[in-house]
Amino acid sequence: MKDGASAVRTALRRAPPARAQDRSMSTVEVPMQQAASTASGGDVARGTRGADRAFRVILTVFGLTVLAVPTLMVLELVRSSRLAMDKFGLAFLTGTVWDPAREEFGALPFIYGTVVSAVIAIALAVPVSLGLAIFLSDLAPHRIRKPLGFMVELLAAIPSVVYGFWGIAVLRPWLQETIEPFLIEHLGFLPLFEGPPLGVGMFAAGVILAIMIVPTITSVSREVMQAVPQLHREAAVGLGASAWDTIRYAVLPSARSGIIGAIILGLNRALGETMAVTMMIGNSPKISASIFHPGYSMASVIANEFVEATSDMYVSALSNVALLLFGVALLLNLFARWLVSSTKSKLERRA
Repeated sequence: MKDGASAVRTALRRAPPARAQDRSMSTVEVPMQQAASTASGGDVARGTRGADRAFRVILTVFGLTVLAVPTLMVLELVRSSRLAMDKFGLAFLTGTVWDPAREEFGALPFIYGTVVSAVIAIALAVPVSLGLAIFLSDLAPHRIRKPLGFMVELLAAIPSVVYGFWGIAVLRPWLQETIEPFLIEHLGFLPLFEGPPLGVGMFAAGVILAIMIVPTITSVSREVMQAVPQLHREAAVGLGASAWDTIRYAVLPSARSGIIGAIILGLNRALGETMAVTMMIGNSPKISASIFHPGYSMASVIANEFVEATSDMYVSALSNVALLLFGVALLLNLFARWLVSSTKSKLERRA
């Protein structure tokens, strides 16, 4: 027994040096582990910063591309139209002769056809669009509000050439046999409604454009009306106002600027529409007082004649028309977007 106890004591005396050695080894390993983790953390941080820089560079390139494309487009249009600008000057805007053979170019017939067809479209589309917007925002039952809104937005997704084909196949016979004879019979004493019912012309182009811009005006007007604070409606109802009085005195005045912006957006699309107008307007570079006569639009003349342009002056004249159309569309679009955004922000602050 004594020998066993002495053996145990001997083992215990020898054990502390071993534990001290372990402690010394662990003391050395801890800083090494900390250094390794610090190094790996630094590598991760450097990798993250590198990825962030690459991400910022890529997004910056995308943003500059968005700015560069319209800038380069304008510069190219200005360069291409310089020849016609130098020769005709402001007379290009007031000239009525478009004769590529003699290289005499005046854009007034195209400006006239574009404006007349767009005005007809706005006159027809605005009442329908505002009625739809009011119905969808304030009066429609919930079970049909979403499907009807989807159908209105679906109209905006239909390609322009499909509208043009439908106009030739369906709308033109109806206008030629029903609507235009009726207007000529009752309003033919006015120069605006003179002439035979052809089914194509500025009036037909305006009708097809009206159908195409209804979704744009309706959607934007609806968004603006829905931004009107509900408190305004409740206050009007609390004063005993009917549904129409609430819309008339509480909703429409607050959303007026935004609705005007929506109408300008619709006008902007009508001015720049190409295929459907080309198929319905008649493509005749003449100025006529009657809306039933064929006309020509700025977008249509570019689409029809650019491929056939053989001389530098011809190409320059068409580029001048394109530059004019681009400038008008850009200004109208910026103004309309500003009206809509400012109106919505004001209404949201009041809410």
